[in-house]
Amino acid sequence: MQKVTETSGLELYRPSKTTTVSNILGRLLILFAIDAFVTFLVYGLWTNDSVLLAIATIIVALFVNIVIWRREFYPLRWMVVGLVLMLMFAIYPILYNIYVSTTNYGFGHLLTKDQVIQQFENIKYLPEEGGSYTWTAYVSESGGFAVWLQKEDGTSYLALPNRGLLVVQPGEEGVGELDDQGIPLTIEGYERLNRLTVVRYINDLGNIKFGEGENIVQITSLDLAAELQPKYEYDESTDVLTDQQTGIEYVPVDGNFTSSTGERLSPGFQIFIGLQNFLDFFRSPALRGPLILITTWNFVFAFLSVVMTFALGLAVALIFNDRNLPGRKLITTLLLIPYTIPSLISIMIWRGLLNPEVGIVNRTLEQLINWAPSWFTDPTWAKVAILMVNLWLGYPYYMLICSGALQAIPTEIYGAAKVDGANTWQQFWKITLPLLLVAVGPLLVATFVFNFNNFNIIYLFIEGGPPIAGASTEAGHTDILISYVYNLAFAGGRGAQYGQAAAITMIIFFIVAVITLLQFRFTQMWEEVSENV
Repeated sequence: MQKVTETSGLELYRPSKTTTVSNILGRLLILFAIDAFVTFLVYGLWTNDSVLLAIATIIVALFVNIVIWRREFYPLRWMVVGLVLMLMFAIYPILYNIYVSTTNYGFGHLLTKDQVIQQFENIKYLPEEGGSYTWTAYVSESGGFAVWLQKEDGTSYLALPNRGLLVVQPGEEGVGELDDQGIPLTIEGYERLNRLTVVRYINDLGNIKFGEGENIVQITSLDLAAELQPKYEYDESTDVLTDQQTGIEYVPVDGNFTSSTGERLSPGFQIFIGLQNFLDFFRSPALRGPLILITTWNFVFAFLSVVMTFALGLAVALIFNDRNLPGRKLITTLLLIPYTIPSLISIMIWRGLLNPEVGIVNRTLEQLINWAPSWFTDPTWAKVAILMVNLWLGYPYYMLICSGALQAIPTEIYGAAKVDGANTWQQFWKITLPLLLVAVGPLLVATFVFNFNNFNIIYLFIEGGPPIAGASTEAGHTDILISYVYNLAFAGGRGAQYGQAAAITMIIFFIVAVITLLQFRFTQMWEEVSENV
């Protein structure tokens, strides 16, 4: 550090421009440790075909190296951990979601093209001229295997992994005497397996290729082994996959190898499809049918949840705002109970209370009026039940917020309003509500956004049911967009559709973003109203 004396006589300090050797060594050690870990991590990701995540990790590592090494980025060193976490757990998932939304990634298209080709090339078949054998296995102490193969014509072979089939006599290649069935009693270095003990090794044996060249023998069952050949052969130059058993050629079409007759091989592979998932969201009859109902209900649910919870919370806060009310503190504490219990537990309790068979609510209504709503099978009553449960969960929050906001309003304003002849309703509408909205307004918008994506109550209470009749996708009358996306991606009857789910997620993101931007406009408007109070 260098001392600097100002004309005022005060002594200030500034960092020295001289970089010490220990400082350089310290940074080098840190970077070495980070880069060594990143190299190990990237290698593992790359070899497991997580290429995008590997690239993202490399970019983040380069950023960390620049921040630590370059002097001009010194202030960022104190934030580098937070920035790395933000990049890897916030920015990267968003970018990856955008990528997935432009692909056909989903059930039947989970693998890359190279992985699918490798799977097809690993499929074997027994050609007509191929030989079949009975077999007897032998295992060494190190876990290696040898197999004695016998053809129907009595010819016998010793088969070892990655070696040609050997025609041997007792005494050759360590082969001992033969039993009455022509099978060696011993093979030097190996222990013979009987039918019971071979079962524990059958999976390992089935994965081994005995022989070499065109005479590859694989064990196909406990009784037989066969000279299997690859069923499919891929020609990279023409991008054609040929079935060597039938001669049919398959070319890539929309992520599946497809023949000229339209036969598609499964599994398919991931391909880039651009905006097709977004277009399907708006144009596909299969999606459009339930989607209109779901989107409409999504907005209605979020709006009514905000209005109802705010209205009830404000009403309770107004009632108990009177400090002379008997038992005020005790009753207020009891009213906060729904807010203290985890929402998961509360939702499951309400689900039990409204159970049509054993729920106390329906049993009581049946006894009193001989009728009870069908909370889980009727679409209208199911929506009423969800709104009712959400009201129970949400009103204590606004009761607390409104109670604090009411106490912050000066009482002199109400005195002046009474002098001017304002009645109770006019005081509430012209004074209380505008001043409350200044503090509560942004929270109302935030609550709308929260309920717009309130997956928990929809899924835990009724799983989005009852089902929409005739919908080609798994969709229910109480589903909102986020629960519909979940069903589409993970629980759909036609398999997981990650690409479509990612596209719908992007659309939800833009809707929420627009709502959030509108928050600023409403907040400004409420502030202007409050200034005139």
